[in-house]
Amino acid sequence: MSAGDGCCCCVMPTSRGLRVNRGSEGVRSDFVPAGRYPSHRAVLAPARPQRRARGVFLIIRGLQVALFVATIVAAIAFVAHPLAVGRPSQDSGSAMPKPYSGAFAIEDVAAKVLPSVVTLQFSDGDNSQLGSGVILTADGLIMTNNHVVARMSDGRHAPASTAVTLNDGRTAAFDLIATDPKSDIAIGRARDVSGLTPIAIGSSTKLHVGQPVAAVGSPLGLRGTVTAGIVSALNRLICPATEPDARPSAYYAIQTDAAINPGNSGGALVDMNGALVGINAAEAVVPGAEGAGITAHGSIGLNYAIPIDHATRIAAELAATGRASHGSLGVQATSDRDALGARITGVLGGGPAAAAGLPVGALITKLDDQIIGSGDALIAAVQSKEPGTSVTLAFADPVGLPMTVQVTLGSDRGQH
Repeated sequence: MSAGDGCCCCVMPTSRGLRVNRGSEGVRSDFVPAGRYPSHRAVLAPARPQRRARGVFLIIRGLQVALFVATIVAAIAFVAHPLAVGRPSQDSGSAMPKPYSGAFAIEDVAAKVLPSVVTLQFSDGDNSQLGSGVILTADGLIMTNNHVVARMSDGRHAPASTAVTLNDGRTAAFDLIATDPKSDIAIGRARDVSGLTPIAIGSSTKLHVGQPVAAVGSPLGLRGTVTAGIVSALNRLICPATEPDARPSAYYAIQTDAAINPGNSGGALVDMNGALVGINAAEAVVPGAEGAGITAHGSIGLNYAIPIDHATRIAAELAATGRASHGSLGVQATSDRDALGARITGVLGGGPAAAAGLPVGALITKLDDQIIGSGDALIAAVQSKEPGTSVTLAFADPVGLPMTVQVTLGSDRGQH
């Protein structure tokens, strides 16, 4: 992330692109070379009664073919448009049902959500930062990404000049309340405002792949921008940047092809009922010219949002106490080059893993229904849970025997 960037995570695919191999097969024509055919002079003309009989036969044959084709066409038409017995006729515009009960059109979604999304701008004299935020309360409580406000909270820069621009064009100062780098969530408040429109909160646990969604925010400072797409995938592993001496962090994100660009971070990902299902946080980017060290920004259809069920829990804790807590297993883990899973390299004495008897050297492969393929995946799965949650771990013990164990997660509050 660079100054002026609104997105925290640049996912850079390692492949150079897709190549379409057309193959060497072409269109082949098989033909029969001309040969000798009997001269029409050598064919004797049949008697007239035979010619008349043949004509009648061809007419009957033609009628049979026409009747067969008509039957097939009628059957296809019936399958495509079955008769509506006992129902009033419908025009073509109302024949297609909406995909979700009560779902809005995109313009209705935009009208509902736009008043609840704001533009955030920060400047410390040398650099400026643009981002987006969503309104949680009528008196101006706003949720955004931690990386959007990081320059305000790192203590190494002069106090930033801040501004919140509402959808109707009004501006106000912005006071940062608290941040959580692990989940990339922050909250603040627009100063001296009231009567704002809080965003409707939905649920990310009910999302499914292919579901239409819309992203609302201020890419490149363009206030009130709406883009639409679908949920492309769920549980994509994202590792936000943290301080070098901080504990590693990761979370599972919603992947969408709704365009997200720098400045969209902290904005809303909503369903077709206009309910918030995610906080836009990251875009995937591709490297520029080889060896030039240039990264080309701009949506390539791979964008990520923090699931709202996790984000709202973190935001509520930040508002109440100024700090957020995450699930803790009490282990040190790393990826294993020779096996799919998270290899336990250390177990904290008195921690949840120690209490459950999880040994050093174990390879964790699953947490509840979530497949664990790496050390980062284990961090994401554990940190996304609320402290006190009971989970089932599947693992191979140090000698390779498959086992399961029930663990009640602790809290990372107080850990650095």
